[in-house]
Amino acid sequence: MKTELTLFHSSHGDFRRSLLLFLVLLIALLSCVSAVDKLNMCMDGKHQISEPRPEGQLYLQCSPWKDNACCTANTTEEAHQDNSYLYNFNWNHCGIMSDKCKEHFIQDTCFYECSPHLGPWIQQASESWRKERIVDVPLCLEDCKSWFEDCKDDYTCKENWHKGWDWSSGTNRCPHDSHCSRWTEIFPSAQDMCEKIWSNSYKYTTLTKDSGRCMQMWFTGPNPNRKVAEYYLNGSPETVAMATGLQVYVLLMMLLR
Repeated sequence: MKTELTLFHSSHGDFRRSLLLFLVLLIALLSCVSAVDKLNMCMDGKHQISEPRPEGQLYLQCSPWKDNACCTANTTEEAHQDNSYLYNFNWNHCGIMSDKCKEHFIQDTCFYECSPHLGPWIQQASESWRKERIVDVPLCLEDCKSWFEDCKDDYTCKENWHKGWDWSSGTNRCPHDSHCSRWTEIFPSAQDMCEKIWSNSYKYTTLTKDSGRCMQMWFTGPNPNRKVAEYYLNGSPETVAMATGLQVYVLLMMLLR
């Protein structure tokens, strides 16, 4: 009887390991298919097109994405306007925003609307006006720091610009229980600003542009961000799983060890 139980447990353990291995391979295969899509895709937002394509007439600061974009020329032109129809967002909610600060928000809009390489960080959104959003996109240190430095003398009334505004006039105004303060009082550091201003759409890093491990808002020439997305999708199994949202893959790997 003891021998039979030993054989049963042994065969049961072998079956369990085989089943787990099969599931791991299946999920790995699915993640590879997903990874191909996530390297060149558009999020299901408010203004993005369904699939990336060349857009030769992209406007001014959005022009670096012209060879492969998720945005149209009209979207990029509106991205440069105050209170554009894109989101009716008023940059001047605490006085006139400085030009050097506004340039970064225009670039941020271009990056968000046009980038075809945000796949690893796209998640389902809870807002009614979009089905997907980005979360924890690793920004290069230079882009985050220059954004903060160029805006630090401006004013705002909120740290999270995604929600909590007074929209009764049709555009965003500061809530009644808030007041305009110097930028550095709302955002004490570059990290505070980059991570909080769009509710963790971006993640502050100490990675520089030459690392190939962070996403660049500002670039010229070929888009360097595809290789960054590829790194996060095709790294270690854990990195792939976290980038693609396949946390089950990590769990199964741990069970097999």
